Amino acid sequence: MSPAHRRLLASGRVASVALAAAVLLGVAAASLAVAQAWLLARTITGAFLDGAGVAALAVPLAALALVLGARAVLSWAAEVVAQRISGAVKAELRVRLLSRAVALGPRWAAGQASGELVLLATRGLDALDGYYGRYLPQLALGVVVPVAVVGCLLAVDVVAAITVALTVPLIPVFMALIGRMSEAHRRRRWTALSRLAHRFADVVAGLPTLRAYGRADAQVAILRRITDAYRTTTLATLRIAFLSALTLELLATISVALVAVGVGLRLATGGMSLEAGLFVLVLAPEAYLPLRRLGAELHASEEGLTAAREAFAVIDAPLAPVGAGLAPPERVGGLAIEAVSVEQPGRDVVAPASASLVVRSGEVVAVTGASGAGKSTLLAVVLGLLVPTSGRVRVLGLDRLGTDEPGVDVRDLDLDAWRSRVAWVPQAPWLFAGTVADDVRLGAPDASDAAVAEALGAVGLADVASSLALGERGSGLSSGQRRRVGIARALVRHAPVLLLDEPTAGLDAGAEASVMRAVRAAADGGAAVLLVAHRP
Repeated sequence: MSPAHRRLLASGRVASVALAAAVLLGVAAASLAVAQAWLLARTITGAFLDGAGVAALAVPLAALALVLGARAVLSWAAEVVAQRISGAVKAELRVRLLSRAVALGPRWAAGQASGELVLLATRGLDALDGYYGRYLPQLALGVVVPVAVVGCLLAVDVVAAITVALTVPLIPVFMALIGRMSEAHRRRRWTALSRLAHRFADVVAGLPTLRAYGRADAQVAILRRITDAYRTTTLATLRIAFLSALTLELLATISVALVAVGVGLRLATGGMSLEAGLFVLVLAPEAYLPLRRLGAELHASEEGLTAAREAFAVIDAPLAPVGAGLAPPERVGGLAIEAVSVEQPGRDVVAPASASLVVRSGEVVAVTGASGAGKSTLLAVVLGLLVPTSGRVRVLGLDRLGTDEPGVDVRDLDLDAWRSRVAWVPQAPWLFAGTVADDVRLGAPDASDAAVAEALGAVGLADVASSLALGERGSGLSSGQRRRVGIARALVRHAPVLLLDEPTAGLDAGAEASVMRAVRAAADGGAAVLLVAHRP
């Protein structure tokens, strides 16, 4: 059993209930299969050998009808229980996946493809319906029913029991071989689907720009190629599924034929009664039926298993070390960055390298340098999103007299409490669908209309109506306006620390002057402002 199988079967109380329910239903199904075979054999023998009429056979016929009805009800109940359990497990996995994605922070999210994450959290985990709804119940039946059938056959016909016991294991062996063959195809199919989701999300987000520059047709051609690749991998996977189903059906048919030949020979020589022969012939196929269905359901569950592996990779991603959980100073007096160096995996350069500076309340300090020098990384260290390879960042405090206190290392802080005291504007602030005022109020939900208008006016957006409706990512505004809405969102918080990542990039001279005046005003109001820029 693969690690993903084990994780899914052990993923919380709901999965344990699912496994227990599947086993209980399997035991019930095995009992009903044995009862059905015995009643059929008894009824047919009574009718053809004993010459019993309908009245004499009323009891076994009624019992047979009850067994058939019970099997139908059991099948329906298994489907309902499995679907409900599947929904609960999917909800639990989604919560864990999204909680870990949030805990990993924006630095991790920036390195992920948003379309792939959306695919994983939606359609990917939805594919677990096939695993919990069909594969897991069939797996329980495939374990319980053959054992029960062989046990019953031993009491009636040892030769038939040995034949079934020797041939039944061939089906899971071939299933395992076919599963190994199809593993590469499953991964290629998921990769193609992820690429399609990522590309489609990017194209939809940038559609206005693509149309403006006449590049929409080129992206349509790229989407067509990716779609064709996904179609090809899907057909290859289906081809293997159909061939495997044919193989398993052939094995089961040959195995049942071997049992039937042996029973026929013993009936012809008088070594077995007709009732016993009919019982064996009716019951033997029941040993192979759940395994044949298991082979078919295996392919239905494979997409869910692949998605589960991807989800567990996110859930198992390591978080930044948690410090002592100290509260930040009551009055934040600034930041002291002391010889901070960061060496990230996959990069040969240490960036930043031994960065040191102090920014106090009322000051505006700019960090300048070429691209790749580690300016944005330095802000991530201040926020606690990254742990420096060496050095430290201290949050300075002020006592009641306004005198500097020693401060606390960011690594020792309660990061949620620390980030609540910081306003951070990344290079590309994310704006959500809604009004401009709604996006600004994300920084301060209780901000009044006057405070929102003041913040927008401070960054030169007085002419933009706060009631203006925006699309996702702020569509409806220019890139410079989106950046300034993000700055207004930070200003309206009145946080003691303000971190700005290239706040004036792409702005004209007038807009840049407005932003810098607003930043200076925030510093005059007591904020410690640290901004990143390519030039002083």
